[in-house]
Amino acid sequence: MAEFQKIIQDALIGGDCLALSLSKRRKVAGDLPQKLTVRPVIIGDAAVYQFASRRDGLETHENLKPADAGRRIAELFGAAYAHCHLFTVQADYMARAAAGGSIRVRKSAATKTRRVKTHNRAKNYLIADGEPCPFLIEIGVMTPAGRVRSSKYQKFRQINRYLELVNDVYDQLPADGILNVVDFGCGKSYLTFALHYLLTNVHARSVHIVGLDRKTDVIKNCREIAKKLNCIGLEFQEGDISVHEANEPVHLAVSLHACDTATDDALAQAIRWRADVILAVPCCQHELANKIDSPALAGLLRHGILKERFAAEATDGLRAAALEICGYRTQVVEFIDMEHTPKNILLRATRGATDSGRASQFVEEYNRLKESAGLETIYLEEALGEPFTRQLARQPVNVEQL
Repeated sequence: MAEFQKIIQDALIGGDCLALSLSKRRKVAGDLPQKLTVRPVIIGDAAVYQFASRRDGLETHENLKPADAGRRIAELFGAAYAHCHLFTVQADYMARAAAGGSIRVRKSAATKTRRVKTHNRAKNYLIADGEPCPFLIEIGVMTPAGRVRSSKYQKFRQINRYLELVNDVYDQLPADGILNVVDFGCGKSYLTFALHYLLTNVHARSVHIVGLDRKTDVIKNCREIAKKLNCIGLEFQEGDISVHEANEPVHLAVSLHACDTATDDALAQAIRWRADVILAVPCCQHELANKIDSPALAGLLRHGILKERFAAEATDGLRAAALEICGYRTQVVEFIDMEHTPKNILLRATRGATDSGRASQFVEEYNRLKESAGLETIYLEEALGEPFTRQLARQPVNVEQL
């Protein structure tokens, strides 16, 4: 019994279970339906297993996560149902449980193909489910056959959402030559590998991507994966955002989940490099929460959670305005929550000419937002330096210096 239960559990968690049915209800389980069917479905971001049963003409459904589905089936098979029919990508299994606890299992060739039902509109992803992608296989999101594991479907969707956001501004990057990319705070780097895949496989471009992080062990692991996958043009370096030097023009600067003011360092460095495109997903933002002091906002600021959220939104509003002042058309768009942060905002900026009238408008917005929050100076201004602060003070300045 234990061996077959493990086959079921592995198929559910690995995403290889195509269907399962429990039948031949035992007399001791008279309150249960005659038959129970299980199938994989996608609801929102989550891959779950839907348990369906029919009684008195009424069909009922219950959706369970893969591990929970495995536990439920383990409880029911043998004790409540004598027959279990499991359909997987690799094979079919027909199991019969005797009253004494022993079972007979017959394995045969697979008869079903993958057709995961979704309660969402069909989505064409840049990386498709069913097409093997080396880095996704390496990090465990896909099986070697290219199927997304049920337990990893949310991460699969996150990766594709990120690639969509990059792809939307691909035309703002140089059309020819090597694309130079710096990814600040790359961490475990699955999004860095995803970016490499997009640029080299989807767009067939030559690249030089530098993944930068402070953690020695993280960089070592990323280098090993890049070497194993033969990711040409991708390297990882140990270093700090604020002092990293680029020896070539930077076309795309990325900063995902740099903590607190490290995002400001990343934005300032990207602006100094005059990067064509800047992508930033801020993480924890403590600076303004400790500085906001506005009697007009007392009713909001006295509540810790509201103060924290307001500080985060105000920080990103100031960052977006600062990017506009520095010559970047900026969008604040929704991102999918990553596993290690609740933040859901992406700043996406593309460099272009900023006339004096437009710059003046954003200087006004920036200063008013600071004033309304009772702020004097913030770290972002220090990171951007004198040309930016002179602009805020409405002193003559060449926008090209920003």
